Amino acid sequence: FAGYISQVLKNYTDHACDGEYVSLRCPHRTTISIQSSFYGRIVPSHQLCPSRYPHSYATLIKEDVACSVGTSLQKMLDECQDRRSCQFLVNSRLFGMDPCPGTGKYLLVWYKCRPNEYKSKVACEDDKLRLSCKKSMVIAIYSAIFGRTQGGSLECPYQNLGMPMIECQSANALQLMIKRCHGRRSCSIYASTYEFGDPCYPGIQKHLNVIYTC
Repeated sequence: FAGYISQVLKNYTDHACDGEYVSLRCPHRTTISIQSSFYGRIVPSHQLCPSRYPHSYATLIKEDVACSVGTSLQKMLDECQDRRSCQFLVNSRLFGMDPCPGTGKYLLVWYKCRPNEYKSKVACEDDKLRLSCKKSMVIAIYSAIFGRTQGGSLECPYQNLGMPMIECQSANALQLMIKRCHGRRSCSIYASTYEFGDPCYPGIQKHLNVIYTC
């Protein structure tokens, strides 16, 4: 159980140079959840993915290190999201137009492994959040957010008090939920600034959103 949970909670990072295969894989009963992705080059080739061809010093000077495409996240979602594993060859044709011809590029991807069966619970600010599992099962926390997200929360509609629509989240929400609930059959916690601190401007309404499995 402990080994499975540590794999599920872990943030995975993978990379592949042009012409190499990228391969993402998650443990049994979990699927890939893409967090972020980058394709292009922002560091020189002697630091990451050296060129396969001999370059003169003059050519190296011209290497583009401010090169990226905006389609890499969507492509990773299309190829890998909600699958247990995925593998494909990395090259510029995969992402549409080549942003910097002549410069060797690479793909960086950050992902987590999400349980196939998971539950989501929301508590509005100052309300109590209760989590529970059936007999002989215990709680495994997958993610926790306390604050205000860009899309808001349907369960906790915000009153428009002239506050700007900004995103603000507590940095310790996940650690606190793990400490309070992880490995227990049931637990409860108040979605309050007393518990989580206040990551937002004073007066901004917040909520607690927890994703877990039993």
